Amino acid sequence: MKGMIHVYTGDGKGKTTAALGLGMRAAGHGKKVLMVQFMKGRTNYGELESAKRVPGFCIVQFGRPDFVDRKNPDPRDIEGAGEALSYALEAAKLRSCDLLILDELNVALDFGLVSLGEVKDFLAEKPEEMEIVITGRNAHPDIIELADLVTEMREVRHYYRKGVQARQGIEH
Repeated sequence: MKGMIHVYTGDGKGKTTAALGLGMRAAGHGKKVLMVQFMKGRTNYGELESAKRVPGFCIVQFGRPDFVDRKNPDPRDIEGAGEALSYALEAAKLRSCDLLILDELNVALDFGLVSLGEVKDFLAEKPEEMEIVITGRNAHPDIIELADLVTEMREVRHYYRKGVQARQGIEH
């Protein structure tokens, strides 16, 4: 079976959640799932605990627990994103998973934390049978062009605009 490239992007909520749902489906069919999280060094995300309970589903985080300054990223942010990409490239090379989720890679690209050329090369040379999901806002047009499926989450209304903060078990 040929693996496809999915992109979940847009300003709406649900990109990571959609990727996790696909991962759960794949794991339920005995597939190995690896989610590499870029720019997510916080350990209070509920999916980290859930994945521990699902055989074949592994989540690995890279990055600091702080927000990244888009205009002036900390050198540690660039280093963490580079480590995440290297980890993902190695996993693909070793074919250690059937589904590889690159969570927030679009944002890491948009912030200039990783090289567009390196990501494009990786996608062009990915193992044929490996399914790839890339999440995050502001997907680069070149990444959209390489994808087999692109879904844009569009915010119509969000309670955050009314001052509701991220809630445990829902947003993290």
